[in-house]
Amino acid sequence: MSEFKPLVFSGVQPTGNLHLGNYLGAIRKFVALQESHNCIYCVVDLHALTAQIVHQDLVGQTRSITAAFLAAGIDPKAHIVFNQSRVPQHAELAWIFNCVARIGWMNRMTQFKDKAGKDRENASLGLLAYPSLMAADILLYRATHVPVGDDQKQHLELTRDIAQKFNSDFSDRIAEIGLGVEMQVGKELINGYFPLTEPLIDGPAPRVMSLRDGTRKMSKSDVSDLSRINLTDDADTISKKIRRAKTDPQALPSDVEGLVGRAEADNLVGIYAALCDRTKAEVVTEFGGQQFSAFKPALTELAVDVLSPISEEMRRLLNDTTHIDAVLADGGERASAIADRTMTDVKHIIGLQC
Repeated sequence: MSEFKPLVFSGVQPTGNLHLGNYLGAIRKFVALQESHNCIYCVVDLHALTAQIVHQDLVGQTRSITAAFLAAGIDPKAHIVFNQSRVPQHAELAWIFNCVARIGWMNRMTQFKDKAGKDRENASLGLLAYPSLMAADILLYRATHVPVGDDQKQHLELTRDIAQKFNSDFSDRIAEIGLGVEMQVGKELINGYFPLTEPLIDGPAPRVMSLRDGTRKMSKSDVSDLSRINLTDDADTISKKIRRAKTDPQALPSDVEGLVGRAEADNLVGIYAALCDRTKAEVVTEFGGQQFSAFKPALTELAVDVLSPISEEMRRLLNDTTHIDAVLADGGERASAIADRTMTDVKHIIGLQC
């Protein structure tokens, strides 16, 4: 029985500055995955249009995401780094998946409900169909694995549903023209073209919260720049933001149970733990009983040590974008070669092409 070649796909949307939460929750994992998998990393600029159809600096933000990939250690020669709009097959396959997916599936997406709010009738169709494009992003390369956070698990489940329905609807045709791979779906053995992509979950992802409010996630869209550490921040800025980070008057506890109900303390301890690959328990064992006036300087030193090389390299790359543009052009060509093969196959399968 033939098998799908293991391949990782993931994308980052170019809306706002990348921050510490993006690095710890996603980009650092991307870097680690390239040691064990073939990887495709995409700046999903088409997805950015669901939030705002006209962006003043979408090209600049796309370059910034790419700079972060490169500065963090992603190798664009060994793997593929590109921006989505360079490969028109993403949109082409998304339309086919719009015809495969059911409206009921889309209406159940919690992210659409959250973003559309009470005024759902005035939301764009693109926002509703966003998960279909996301499925196309992944399955255009027949990716077998995607690193996901909690907010994307439902979208990956939908991707699997779309792949499974496509495979089931066209099972006979796929077998007839010899393009499928045998796979077990429940009790049924089918001949499928698309893999049922699996989530890659490497332990609990660090949940990085706002430096101004420990109950809210660190966000690109927060009005206060003091709420986040941007990947382009220099050492002085990082120091200032940590120094001004909200805390409470109590000393740090000596066990993790003591962090319950102390959102800001829990956040800062979690950031320290994530930056040095330790557990929160190990961190509070070391710093338990100390005041934040002693802990914050230690956190600042660690954050600067980890992030400064990345921020310095990002600023260097962004000062002359020639290399970034060359990486995206090369990645786009290599991604297009794979995408073209997939779309040719899909057109044969569904009868658009003889």
